[in-house]
Order: sequence, then structure tokens, then C-alpha cells
Amino acid sequence: MKFTDRDVLIDPCNNLDRIKDYGFPHTQIRGGLTLTLIGLLVLILGLRPDIFGLDRGLYIGFSQIITILIGIALLTVGASSTLNSFWACTSKSLLADIGGRTIMTGYVICAFTALADAFGFGTNPPPEVILGTLQSYGVIIGLLVILTGLLMTIRWSTDRGVPLEPTEQMTVD
Repeated sequence: MKFTDRDVLIDPCNNLDRIKDYGFPHTQIRGGLTLTLIGLLVLILGLRPDIFGLDRGLYIGFSQIITILIGIALLTVGASSTLNSFWACTSKSLLADIGGRTIMTGYVICAFTALADAFGFGTNPPPEVILGTLQSYGVIIGLLVILTGLLMTIRWSTDRGVPLEPTEQMTVD
């Protein structure tokens, strides 16, 4: 079955002649990797501001905690979008869907353990919010949960020599 140019422009997955590049959306992969790199830089800025010539206090305070969480969020979104781009034009497996939810759960663990003092659950009162030892362990546990979700999202097996099978949405009567 031949698709018209209009069909291909509306849905890029309709073009079945994409065997040469394995059907991966290169722009989405580049964007996700760029976002991951920006997230890594923001995370390093939050953890070690002295590398960038900024003043670092004795403790990791509220503004550094927020910067760390923004860096983790950018890293997570970038890595997740990069891995999800390998599922383009095909349906995701159940493991990959559960992996996406696990990634979000890991970030929630990171956010709530890092901001425990700000929410009133930590040992320091809210005016003096710092990242303590137990909170650091909680952030590390959250990062491990995010890593587990990212590993679940990876597309482990693919037949690169075989063209992508059209789904029900792609068939036209």
C-alpha cells in the first residue's frame, strides 16, 4: 500500500521506507540528550557551585536544594524522552510503561526527601533548611529508583533488519 505525501506529513510513522535509519526520530534523540546534558550541568551547579566561581556556604541550603532538584528533573526528563524515542512508531511494552511510572515515583522520592525540612518533617525548622545526611540518603534512594525505571524503559530487543510492522492505526481500508 502506498501512502500519499499528505499522509506521511500528518503521521511520520506512516512512512515505511525508513529502514535505512531504523525508524528512530533523530531530532527527538538529540533533544533528549541535550536536555540531559543541561540537567547534568544544573545538577553540578547545585552540588558544587564553587566550580562555576560561585560562593558556597558551609551547608547545602534551600536554594542549592532547589537547583539540585531542577537538575535531577532535567536529567530525568531528558533521559526518559531519549529512551522513549526508541519506541517511536511502535507500541511500548508493559515493562516500559511501568518504567515510566517508576521514574516519576523516584523523582517524587527525591523531591520529598530533599525538602523534608521545608515541609516540616526534618530535624531543622523551616527558616534554616539544609540537606542533612538522612535526606541525602533519601535522594540517593530516589535516584536509584529513577535508574531502575530508566533501565525498565530501555528497548532491549529489536529486529533492525526487519521493517516496522504497521499497527491498526496505520492501515487504511
